[in-house]
Amino acid sequence: MKRFLFILLCQVSCTCFSQTYISLAPSLSNNAGTFGEKANFAFEVGRQWDVFSLGIDYGRINLAKVHGKDTVNYIEIRPNLNIFQQGRFTNTLTTGIGYIFSSQQSLMTEVTSGIEYTCSDQFHLNVYVGQYYYSGRTAASSETFFGLSAVWYFAPANPKSLISPPAKK
Repeated sequence: MKRFLFILLCQVSCTCFSQTYISLAPSLSNNAGTFGEKANFAFEVGRQWDVFSLGIDYGRINLAKVHGKDTVNYIEIRPNLNIFQQGRFTNTLTTGIGYIFSSQQSLMTEVTSGIEYTCSDQFHLNVYVGQYYYSGRTAASSETFFGLSAVWYFAPANPKSLISPPAKK
């Protein structure tokens, strides 16, 4: 019974104090190749709790035509922290770890920093730069990328402190 109540309390707190978002994030990397080989695309769904968010990201490490076995699709878990906010601008830090399907360098990690602009309570734009690190059993590589993401929150973002000072009379 205690376990059930604990799980129920965790579920209620995660639902009550968070909001759901979706994000589309195209980017360009600095690796050699054609435009399609430099272009990346990601789609993320997640939850945000005040300054911390956690999302699951599905994407492609390049958009070039693949001949043979497709090794460019990935899935990634991405925690994000809003470090500093001034007016409508926010500095973000994102880390991530993921898996590239059918690739020899299947482990992917990420470190990204961005500047997010709040267009409205539900729509934000983020300009970001970051680094992907790929590793496998016999090889490893990395690439830098630059992109622009658009984020839609299903409920307006109205962050409030969990502990508020008493109201003045």
